Amino acid sequence: MAGVPAGATTAYDPLAVARASIGKTRNLEAGVPSMCYTRTAGVSNPCWTCHTTSALPNARDDWDLQLEYAFSDAALENHWGNLFVDRSSALPTLSDAALLRYVRTDNYAPLRAALTGRDGYRGYVPDLDFAQGFDERGFARDGSGWRAVRYKPFLGTFWPTNGSTDDMFIRLPIPFRVDATGQSSNPIYEANLALLEQAIGGDATSLEASQFVGGAASIAVTAGLYPAGTEFLHSVRYLDPDSPTFMAQRMKELRYMKKAAFFERDVVLLRYEDELAEKELGRLPEYPGDPFVGYRNAFGWQLQGFIEDAEGRLRAQTEEEHRFCMGCHTGIGVTIDQTFSFARKVPGLEGWRPQDARGIRDVPQRGHALPEYAEYLLRVGGGDELRANDEMLTRFFPNGALAMDEVRRAAPGGDRDITHLIVPSRARALALDRAYLVTVQEQSYTRGRDATVRPAANVHARVENGDTELGRTGMVFRDGTLRLDWGATERGGASEGDATTEPNPNDQPGTAYGVANRRSRTKPLP
Repeated sequence: MAGVPAGATTAYDPLAVARASIGKTRNLEAGVPSMCYTRTAGVSNPCWTCHTTSALPNARDDWDLQLEYAFSDAALENHWGNLFVDRSSALPTLSDAALLRYVRTDNYAPLRAALTGRDGYRGYVPDLDFAQGFDERGFARDGSGWRAVRYKPFLGTFWPTNGSTDDMFIRLPIPFRVDATGQSSNPIYEANLALLEQAIGGDATSLEASQFVGGAASIAVTAGLYPAGTEFLHSVRYLDPDSPTFMAQRMKELRYMKKAAFFERDVVLLRYEDELAEKELGRLPEYPGDPFVGYRNAFGWQLQGFIEDAEGRLRAQTEEEHRFCMGCHTGIGVTIDQTFSFARKVPGLEGWRPQDARGIRDVPQRGHALPEYAEYLLRVGGGDELRANDEMLTRFFPNGALAMDEVRRAAPGGDRDITHLIVPSRARALALDRAYLVTVQEQSYTRGRDATVRPAANVHARVENGDTELGRTGMVFRDGTLRLDWGATERGGASEGDATTEPNPNDQPGTAYGVANRRSRTKPLP
């Protein structure tokens, strides 16, 4: 492999590959991500970050998946074969300068141009003009209604040191952006977004009998749920070690979500029960839709994604590639209305601007004492789910033990921010970019999207359902949450009044987590 994709050698039709994929899906369990095949050896638990005691109206409550592998027959084989490939001899031999030119090339604007006004196309047309930028309050200057969100990146896979950067934008429907007379009003829009921020990431007890304002005054604020019509735009990008934010201009993926239907809390519970019943009957997940409009999950969210073709141009994902997105956004315990990042928004106006990890401290998850990233590193024993990030192991695990004092430098009261922990060296960033380019040129996304150079060791090629070994070693944790304690004090301790008040189940012996003691996988609504 000599270099980067050569450029436009074929006519650009971003729908062609998706069109050809219809009816050809092989992995019906592509929603089970690579990290779910982690070899824990009873000593490493990355599973708690997603599978946890859920917070209503999420009734998934799937912490017991830390105890045992419970895959369908179709998912027992690890389909992410790229994890087992040694790519060290296949990496592009292009110069650093040529690689940087590639990751600094815009592939979003051509996608916009190709889809705008396209006859018969019913899917999302990218309508955020990045070139126009954002104002001082985070609103897109193009008048599209998108607003930038700055957030603390979720754990492990989502850190730049593990391969990618990303950013996220939110948009509410027009009634939330106008006053009672129907006139556009940014103050009204800001007020409604502030109410939503409280409903998703804040203290929901203050939201009883609360309504949105302006043109949306008839719509109730529901704790833990987004209103119908809410949209998210999420780009996944290459690493640019010379960018202040480490974010390259070139997108690996463009992801879009829309709350196409709103369900009340009691219906949401029924949807979780139905999902569990289907799984226990051995039925594989089904999602209505197609690659041109995206696919809808059981909770009303429509998801659509675009990914690079072999020449580096963004194209609609295939049927099977779309399934990759559905698993994490359909029924795992940690999500809040099937989403991750908005609940982790930096408070106040500092959280309403384009993504930038600089200045964000490693605050704890709500109810925890340790800084979140420090706690992850401690529980996992590495800087990623498969403990394959050698740079993180060298920097923060000298002699095999976590250097907690070094890690705590990123916590409140320390002299660093989270970039100290999650940003790779220049050499690693370029190596990760090169490794991902192999997948692009092979178009082998159905075998995995991880930016890996050497085969991963701590991963199962095939799983036998049953004991993960974490229960017997006392390594099960039921306390994972997206919500953060932004008021955490110096040295990373929980803020006063925000510590866990119930007995911590993780203080019990490992034997307390035997399968016989499992809780129900769904919880009732009050």
